[in-house]
Amino acid sequence: MLTRPFSPLEALITTNPDPILWVKNAVCGLGPYRTDLVETYWQWEQDPGLLVGYGRQAPESLEARTEGMAAQQLGSNIRFSIYDLTNHEKPVLAGVSTLLPDDSVRTAEFEIMLAPEARGRGLGATATKLTLDYAFHVSNLRMVWLKVLAPNKPAVRAYEGAGFRHAGVLRESGYWLGQVCDEVYMDALARDFDGPSAITPVPNLPTHP
Repeated sequence: MLTRPFSPLEALITTNPDPILWVKNAVCGLGPYRTDLVETYWQWEQDPGLLVGYGRQAPESLEARTEGMAAQQLGSNIRFSIYDLTNHEKPVLAGVSTLLPDDSVRTAEFEIMLAPEARGRGLGATATKLTLDYAFHVSNLRMVWLKVLAPNKPAVRAYEGAGFRHAGVLRESGYWLGQVCDEVYMDALARDFDGPSAITPVPNLPTHP
């Protein structure tokens, strides 16, 4: 009987051992941003729903994305692969979260991308809060901010659920399905993080002699 070939993601899940997870909770984990996953990341980024949600207007070639990833891996931004842990057989790659730090003021812009099949299940809010946990307790950032197109109500609700608060509006600065729209700015402060934390207290913390 003929069967369809594995997609790049399915092949990785089938043949690779469990991925490295730096921090995790019962729902998801954060691990390294991986060069061998560039084609999977690229496929997600060309999804029309994601293009609309982020206000992007054109797809990108795989060749350009591959070159761009090489530059990303050499930069100072903090990037994670997100894994869905609700499948008890094996962690499933589900997205990417990114912190774009401004070291001079200890703040960072936040971005997240989820695979189409991972959306609508609360995974984005959980991964966002886990990224904030890392930002505040490992990277020692004091504030993380983001911008989201105002009509993207599901994203706004997810960010609110992760601890972001509304900080302002940039009027008529974006497009949503061909119509001019506002962009909403949101922020999260380290002092307001209410956990639970996957990092503190740190187990097996090395001690000085």
